[in-house]
Amino acid sequence: MPQLEQIGTFPSQIFWLVITFAVLFFVVWRVATPAIAEVLESRQKRIDDNLDRAEATRQQAEETIRAYEASLDEARNNAHGLVNAATADVATKAAEEESRLAGQLQARVAESEKAIAGAREKALLAIHDTAVEVALAATEKLIGEACERSVVKKAVDDAMKAQG
Repeated sequence: MPQLEQIGTFPSQIFWLVITFAVLFFVVWRVATPAIAEVLESRQKRIDDNLDRAEATRQQAEETIRAYEASLDEARNNAHGLVNAATADVATKAAEEESRLAGQLQARVAESEKAIAGAREKALLAIHDTAVEVALAATEKLIGEACERSVVKKAVDDAMKAQG
């Protein structure tokens, strides 16, 4: 067996080992290493491009979010302004309507007071006239003579003033 005979074949085995190693080294160094390096460089370039695009997309998303939040804040401020303006407008209109209705109510109250005062005067005159008639009739029945109307009227007036 040649593997066991080391002395006679050893120099030729070393020679072919060196030749084979040199050829394989040359092939790997000139062919495989540049191809592997090219693949690694293209992968790294794709990774870098993807990272750059991801960063650009992230920045764009942040800008979009900032613009959205700014427009949302502006819309809220506008809505608050509109609500405040509408509230102020409604309050102003309510105050105007309230003052108009208060004026109408005061006019009605004054009108009613005049009507009541007129009715009271009429009632008092009717009561006064009735009291004079009753007093005349009562005195005539009690004493049997008719009294003067002016005397009875003065007595009724004095009695009404005393009552208040």
